[in-house]
Formats: sequence, C-alpha cells, structure tokens
Amino acid sequence: METYTLFFFLALLAEVIGTVSGFGSSILFVPLASLILDFKIVLGVTAVFHVFSNTSKILLFRKGIDKNIVLKLGIPAVLLVVLGALLTNYIPQKKIELSMNIIILALSIYLMTGAHNRIQKNNQNLYTGGAISGFLAGLIGTGGAIRGITLAAFQLEKDVFIATSAVIDFGVDLSRAVVYLSQGYFHQEHLILIPFLIIISIVGTYLGKIILTKISEKVFHYLVLSVIIITTVIQTIHYFQD
Repeated sequence: METYTLFFFLALLAEVIGTVSGFGSSILFVPLASLILDFKIVLGVTAVFHVFSNTSKILLFRKGIDKNIVLKLGIPAVLLVVLGALLTNYIPQKKIELSMNIIILALSIYLMTGAHNRIQKNNQNLYTGGAISGFLAGLIGTGGAIRGITLAAFQLEKDVFIATSAVIDFGVDLSRAVVYLSQGYFHQEHLILIPFLIIISIVGTYLGKIILTKISEKVFHYLVLSVIIITTVIQTIHYFQD
C-alpha cells in the first residue's frame, strides 16, 4: 500500500508540474515511477493515465487550441508513436534514454540562453518535432520535451501552448496505449489504479491552472525550459547510478 501511496503522490506532483510546464506529466512521471514499478508497466500505466490527464487539460483549456499546429505537429506524432511503441521489445531502453536526455538538455540550455538562432517557426519544424516527439513517446514513454521545445520556439501564449499540446498528446497516448495493452504492459491487477488516476488527472490539472494564473508569460517560458533541464539532469544521473 505504501508503494501505491508514493506512486499516487508522484503522479499528482507530475500532473501539476506537467500542466504548468505544458509538457504533460510523463516527462517527470516516467523516470520517477520507474523507480517504483517495472519500466514496461510504467509505460502502460503512463499511457492510460495520460489519456485522462489530457482530457482534463482539453476541457479546461479548450479555448486555446491552435488547430493548424495540432494537425501539422500531431499527425506525424500519432503515426510515429505506433512505430516507437512496437519497437519497445527490440531496442535497449537505457541507451536511447541517455541519448535523448543529452540532446534535450543541449537544446533546452540553448533556448534558455536566448540565443538569436532559435528554432524557426515553419511547417518543416512542426512536422519534424511531431515525428521525433511521437517516436520517443512510444519508445521510452515520454516525448513531451521535444514537442515542448518545438512549441516553445513559436512563443505561444500559455493557454494556447497547453491546450494545443494536450490535444496532440491525447492522440499520441491513445495510440500507444492500444499498442502497450496488446503487448501486456498493463495487467488486470492495475485496473484498480484507474479511478485514482482519473481523480489525480483532474485535481492536478486544476491546481496547475490555478498556479498558471499567478505566472507571467516570461516566467512561464523560463519555467518550461527549467523543468526540462532539471528532469534530464536527474534522468542522466540515474542512468549512471544503475
């Protein structure tokens, strides 16, 4: 019971931070939950959890959805997430996770410095960001950082950023959840978690929305990048400790 209590606490914490940052809860939830449960079980639980989580965000931030970005970034993400999820049985997780952390850390620091040569606001970057984020979401359980970096380059307002990201993430998570379930990553014994995850997704999203009303646009963008940097550093340290 203590294990699940800690699991639910981490899920709530990740949901609040994920809402505020706009990247979704998996960027924190996957590495933290992996310390408690088997990694492949975490993949399955996270996918199911995110379906509820993103539904809450869509309902609370629906007025900010940018349909153009949803289509251009979301379609490649949904297509590639299936491929990534199917490959989870064949490609070593740890090495890919380390590579992703290093790349994301470098990109985040680059954006944090305010360098002039930022990611350009064009369709090609939307397609590329969607494809990479979807593939990584399917393969290692979290691709929100890549999607977040892509969206951050467009300097969207808070509500638009969160709502648009949530719609894309919903399609990604629903797709990979089907693949994970077919591969046995979500067992019958975990069905009891669903009611709690639904409550956590609603409460966490609501608390995140309240926090967002207290944060300026400038602080928000720095917070988004700070969450990515901190998370990737923690994941990288954890990799070398194993």
